Amino acid sequence: MSSRTYHDPLHGAIRLERRDPAEALAIDLIETEPFQRLRRIRQLGPAFLTFHGAESSRFTHSLGVLHLARLALQQLERQAGELAEQRSLLYAAALLHDVGHGPLSHSGEEMFGLHHEAWSARLIREHSELHGLLEAHHSGLAEQVACLLSHSSGGDWPAAIGALVSSQLDCDRLDYLLRDSYSTGASYGHLDLQRILAALTLAPDGSLAVHPKGLMAVEHYLVVRNLMYRSVYNHRLNVVCNWLLSQVIATARRLGPGAIWADAVMSRWIWHCDALALETFLANDDLRTGYHLQRWADEAPEELADPCRRLLQRRLLKATDVSGLDQGQRLELLALAQRLCDAAGLVSDRCCGLQQRQSRGYHAYKGGLRLWDGQQLRALEQRSALVQSLCQPQELAWLIHPAEVSGPLRQELSLRLGVVMGAG
Repeated sequence: MSSRTYHDPLHGAIRLERRDPAEALAIDLIETEPFQRLRRIRQLGPAFLTFHGAESSRFTHSLGVLHLARLALQQLERQAGELAEQRSLLYAAALLHDVGHGPLSHSGEEMFGLHHEAWSARLIREHSELHGLLEAHHSGLAEQVACLLSHSSGGDWPAAIGALVSSQLDCDRLDYLLRDSYSTGASYGHLDLQRILAALTLAPDGSLAVHPKGLMAVEHYLVVRNLMYRSVYNHRLNVVCNWLLSQVIATARRLGPGAIWADAVMSRWIWHCDALALETFLANDDLRTGYHLQRWADEAPEELADPCRRLLQRRLLKATDVSGLDQGQRLELLALAQRLCDAAGLVSDRCCGLQQRQSRGYHAYKGGLRLWDGQQLRALEQRSALVQSLCQPQELAWLIHPAEVSGPLRQELSLRLGVVMGAG
């Protein structure tokens, strides 16, 4: 076929032409086994248990990132025609940036302790199909793509190309915010995508910048990103699901192969995850992991069967926001939850936990953005008080516990928060 069209629910028809060498490479990469596997990896992991429409895959997202990368490059080529020479590098990196994701995407990283960037780079370097296509297109391209995706030295590409792949305003983030908003029904996730792309420009040093005419669209994008993290990615039930999934794998590892059933692939993932062969890595996806959850819910010892049943039957634990307490008070509340569970005849180790993380709406020093109007180059946060406010990190903490002990726990939390507010 001389062309291929992928009909995307967000971007419409994504048409690739074989007469364009970079697009021909993209078509061939899409047909490889590692990329097709992404159809079986959910973009938002277990978030479908909270947002019933969150069923999109890493496959659809990666196609969307390619589409946006192509549009962004077209905008930059008008200012620096020589960037057209980087099409193959950019298209391949945009497509393959998530090829190293394990089951359930970022949840799988927490469960198994893997990093998808490292696995993406390894697959590109070692998988015969991916490596062969990239090297046949251009000698050294595979290593260039691998270095770009793993943020390692050894590559040579214009700064703007690297920023389109990984920065505070990269094509990955633009697509997943739009796509995740669409699939979860979070209507405030709409972006002024056309204005953002039209505002992309090149700073005097060749790095990616934004024209001031796009300032409000970029501010809106950063606010949307902050809201999506607060309402979707860090939703309390998402936190519970991720905690339960991590409990499942941790418990399976502790019980050992003599106590539970696992096929050859899952056995390697559970007990030898630091030494996975490429074929074993690619053989695990949401289908295989989901099947093991079903088997364990029916057959495993109760300490493993219980969290599996909670996930499969959506009998989730509760998560109470304890961000307003200091670390010592959070641990005291966790101890209280454990005592209440033990008194109620529940096994506290299976149903009590503390999840903590930091969230930042914008990081000025990690791929930070700059405004360039042709005369003056300024950091985005220096021009925008709104962006400056998003630079402040926010401490997030949730106490996970069963519904049976919610009453006394939340009463104690109210008392402690009242003391804190009174002292303030």
